Amino acid sequence: MLLPNKVPVWLSAFTLLLLTQEPVSTTEVVACGEAVDPPANIEMTDSGFLGYLSIHWTRPASLQNLTGCTVRYQLRYYDTYEERWRSVRTVKLTYAAQFDLEKPVMVRMLTVLKCACTNGTEVQGEETERVFTPEPTGVAGSKIRDFHCIYYGKEYMECTWDSGPVQPPNSQHYLYYWHREMTETQECPEYIILSEVRRGCRIPRKSLLEFSKFNMCVNGSSPAGSLRTAYFSIEVQNHVKPAVVSSVHISEIDGLLKLDWSPPSGLVPEHCLEYEIERSTLMANDKEQQQRKVLENVVLDTSYDIRREAESKKTCFQVRSKVNMYCADGGFWSDWSQTQCTEEKETLNNLRLVGLVVIGIAGVIILCLSLWILKKICIKKSSKKDALYTLYKQKVNETMPTILSPIFK
Repeated sequence: MLLPNKVPVWLSAFTLLLLTQEPVSTTEVVACGEAVDPPANIEMTDSGFLGYLSIHWTRPASLQNLTGCTVRYQLRYYDTYEERWRSVRTVKLTYAAQFDLEKPVMVRMLTVLKCACTNGTEVQGEETERVFTPEPTGVAGSKIRDFHCIYYGKEYMECTWDSGPVQPPNSQHYLYYWHREMTETQECPEYIILSEVRRGCRIPRKSLLEFSKFNMCVNGSSPAGSLRTAYFSIEVQNHVKPAVVSSVHISEIDGLLKLDWSPPSGLVPEHCLEYEIERSTLMANDKEQQQRKVLENVVLDTSYDIRREAESKKTCFQVRSKVNMYCADGGFWSDWSQTQCTEEKETLNNLRLVGLVVIGIAGVIILCLSLWILKKICIKKSSKKDALYTLYKQKVNETMPTILSPIFK
């Protein structure tokens, strides 16, 4: 049976109904003269942690007085999130696990006995199964749809949703969350409002916990009655979307294109990032080729080199990033960076031709200017020489006797 829920009625998870208590196998197993029965009094407790349930049981009556033996219990439960059975062995009488409260909760248990009389061999008893199923409550068709969360740059997380196919007038949605370091569930601190209706929740980094189940539920109220509750359990490090890659530069040396960029801003460690390059090449025939390449397993490398194709006119690049497999099991690609392109070859040739013409004209102008300056200097020197000679002759004629003046004419 399920123990009473400790949370308010409006946040109550669901009512668990015991569908079957019959063992999966009815073959009795005996060890040391005692029946190795499955655990007894198997119960599940919902403490209002949005799917984090506690499973309790007691030692089977047939083994209560058994001494000198090690008694362990094997618990298997069906993980509906990953659609597979999970198994654990323990000597304790309790275990907690995460379940999807919108689907049947399936648990199978057996007892494992190891004694001196079994020569140290483990003897597994018969397995019993418990199936608990939720009883849906609320207006039919009112459960939200398209719920998804994005952890932007590890700074804050936004979870958004759409209303269910049946949306009673004046409905109001509520989001609650919980993780293992919280003593109780909390309501969304900041709702995202679209057209005066709650369509999402923004949760700050300080309220999140990575590498642990982060449980959420979205329920609601309306004059027509409560809305159907939807449950979700994620690991927030698998929902990171980095910021846009910035400072993208491209250079070309001897036909080798070199692309450099800076890591995106935000709190995602640089060693946790991988990059994808998108290259678009405009060929000589004006056809465009596009390629993408993920730079995997490259630590702290924010550059990419590629040789320019001989028949290309122009090459353009974009870069985006994502958290790599060493830091998370999943994530979202960032938006693409701004496009950076090389110059077209025809444009380069034209620029080179224009440059040569400009250099030639400048050379001619400099040469002509130099000759003009040289001529001016020569004329000035010649004029200065003639003026000195004239002055010299005047002085001679003034100082010499008249009889000698014809000599100096």
